[in-house]
Amino acid sequence: MQYIKNPMMIEETSFVMIQEIIDEIRPNYEFKNLVEEKIIKRCIHTTADFEYLDILKISDTVVENIVDALKNNATIYTDTNMALSGINKKRLEALECKYKCLVADEETAKLAKEKAITRSMAAVEIASKEPGRKIFVLGNAPTALYKVMEMRNSKELSVDAIVGVPVGFVGAAESKDELEKTDIPYIISKGRKGGSNLAAAIVNAILYTM
Repeated sequence: MQYIKNPMMIEETSFVMIQEIIDEIRPNYEFKNLVEEKIIKRCIHTTADFEYLDILKISDTVVENIVDALKNNATIYTDTNMALSGINKKRLEALECKYKCLVADEETAKLAKEKAITRSMAAVEIASKEPGRKIFVLGNAPTALYKVMEMRNSKELSVDAIVGVPVGFVGAAESKDELEKTDIPYIISKGRKGGSNLAAAIVNAILYTM
């Protein structure tokens, strides 16, 4: 059997194929700018789902905000270890940025039990008390997304941007719709689709432009 073994060649070939398919199925599709093109194509590369041409929504200032925050030692908070594992940590470390998933911590479990809330919500509360600029990358937990919005509205939490792409049925689409109504810089996937792999891909796409 003959097949491509070089990882860089696999990725390069994939992106060529993605553009060819876009040209075939959406010949008149235009990306807003080069950065958004890179983000959307990496989402398609990760999921093999061309619906992200339409359902991925990127607010006007979010990329600028994320880049500025990362250049100023922001911390990325994820709602799953899966999302955290997929993000390019070497790039973050080169920028002297931190990255955390607090969901499995003992302190988080204790707070969630005390307040009868999800661990994802408790993790947001704990993150709010930590110093520094914050980017939330949420691919799984709508309750975390709601909590970030609530705490930001009550001025208990400062957030530079949210990658809000929780996947699922209960609250997933609704939480993203609510985020879209706020003035928080966001990247969201409309509807039920999303996931930890998608969240990581979005962050990586932005890191690779820096």
